[in-house]
Amino acid sequence: LLFFSFVTKKGGGKSVPNAWQSLVELLYSFVLNLVKEQIGGQSGKQEFFPCISVTLTFLLFCNLQGMIPYSFTVTSHFLITLGLSFSLFIGITIVGFARNGLHFLSFSLPAGVPLPLAPFLVLLELIPYSFRALSLGIRLFANMMAGHSLVKILSGFAWTMLCMGDPLYFIGDLGPLLIVLALTGLELGVAILQAYVFTIL
Repeated sequence: LLFFSFVTKKGGGKSVPNAWQSLVELLYSFVLNLVKEQIGGQSGKQEFFPCISVTLTFLLFCNLQGMIPYSFTVTSHFLITLGLSFSLFIGITIVGFARNGLHFLSFSLPAGVPLPLAPFLVLLELIPYSFRALSLGIRLFANMMAGHSLVKILSGFAWTMLCMGDPLYFIGDLGPLLIVLALTGLELGVAILQAYVFTIL
């Protein structure tokens, strides 16, 4: 939020954008297109844009922050991702019931289903809907934790080989170092992708 306000503080930015303003405009247009594609292009649906924008930018910041050496990856902790996913799940459910009443449950009932089967089908559809919050939190936590752990283990292995003092170990250290560099690039992509996947789901 500070980054967004800093870039746009002088009446919405410059007419010829610099690199920071271009990044903010890219994020804004990306989230706006995401909302239009997933929710619909009607003007009434744009009220969800701030929530989706904050979710994406928060996750993107937390995931990328973990790529900085000696920093802390917030999203590699299960309670954080679970708290975020359940908060969004509860909020979406409250908004759904507030707007549609009990008709909100009809999303889990296909058209033309016999009435005696309706309670069972609603129950069968509500279980995966409820577990979606859990799966979102686990997916984000597992991806961030696994990648960062792998990079840490290989970095420690490379550093140990480097500190051995033997010239053969020093030459052999190029292999683990190159793997760590490749994995860091992969983790960068995973950090961006996981923020996108969490937001879109």
